Amino acid sequence: MAKLVSAVYGEALFELALEEGKVQELSDEVKVIQKILDENPDFSRLMNHPHISKEEKLDVLEQVFDGRVSEELTGFFRIMAEKSRFKKLDEVLRYFQDKVLEYQKIGVAYVTSAVTLSGEQKEKIEQRLLETTDYQSMQMHYREDESLIGGLVIRIGDRVVDSSIRTKLEDMRSKLLKVQLPDEKER
Repeated sequence: MAKLVSAVYGEALFELALEEGKVQELSDEVKVIQKILDENPDFSRLMNHPHISKEEKLDVLEQVFDGRVSEELTGFFRIMAEKSRFKKLDEVLRYFQDKVLEYQKIGVAYVTSAVTLSGEQKEKIEQRLLETTDYQSMQMHYREDESLIGGLVIRIGDRVVDSSIRTKLEDMRSKLLKVQLPDEKER
């Protein structure tokens, strides 16, 4: 199966950061660039416009980034533009940041609960996640969803633990629907 563009380029940027010994430095730069790109959507539209030549895009990149960000990132952006992959830049940078967190053994957890959790409950959840994973610290994100009725749904990467009452009721419902009761004649 072909790798996603974000994985190929994000992995390449991460490997470059490792080789150069600049993982944290490039991660910090990428955070700033992501914020700037989010605040300036016209830049992405310009870089992805089909009627602007690659040469013009490369000139723009040089004018915007040269001397303002590391040579590694400037070169990386040039490659993205040359290969017509700039439209995937946001996904590539997110992938890179995820790899940096993984490298630093920082987990990112998304916890959904039916009600607002207290500080003590949040602390217990974080502590339990640290005990059951290889992470040394966690970035916790909480939200409420009344439709869960009770319990929690916890997502870390592509792993999901769903202990919500809604899911348990849905499971019970599907099992009950599969049960076949004997006909009255058979009783």
